[in-house]
Amino acid sequence: MDYKLVIFDWDGTVMDTVPKIVNTINKVADTYGFPRETQEKTQSIIGLSLQTALETLFPAQTHRSAELAQAYKTIYRDVDQTPTELFKGVEDVLQFLSNHNIKLAVATGKSRPGLDRLLLESGLGGYFAVTRTADDAESKPSPDMVQQILSELDIAPEQAVMIGDTTIDMDMARKAGVAAIGVTFGVANRNELAQYSPVHIIDEFEQLLTCLA
Repeated sequence: MDYKLVIFDWDGTVMDTVPKIVNTINKVADTYGFPRETQEKTQSIIGLSLQTALETLFPAQTHRSAELAQAYKTIYRDVDQTPTELFKGVEDVLQFLSNHNIKLAVATGKSRPGLDRLLLESGLGGYFAVTRTADDAESKPSPDMVQQILSELDIAPEQAVMIGDTTIDMDMARKAGVAAIGVTFGVANRNELAQYSPVHIIDEFEQLLTCLA
């Protein structure tokens, strides 16, 4: 393997959560009676920490962004029943990498409780040596999450690669000095990801094995 560490984004990369995130944001707008944004614009903030994302998407509501963030969490967890599943091949890839002594990590804009809940529900928690959320570090695209992971595992930037579905992930990786692989089954398309010069762009999760070998 070319890398000692593979860092994964979560939403739109490991788990197909993008439709639920968009739906939940729309329900927050409906609840508070302000207009929804377009799907394209709503998807563009996925990856940012929640409060930052809502402030970016609805700048006129910045004065109550903390309240909106709490409403989002409640709707996402308890109200919105949009199903979320792992992308095909995720566990097989994680198992293969683990068997070859590759360290795995998560860097996500999700909250710590949100990520911990999904790690438990998905059964994937045991694969990851380190996880960082928006509660633990500066919001993407700051390199802080990646830098914390590298420091904790004592791995040099050139020995790590970031896997993500957004230009925010690609930008974070570039700022941290690590390679990036873009995936097209989440938010960004191939052309958008290519602007950040990832080492690979893939259309199926299982193609990671070819890219990383």
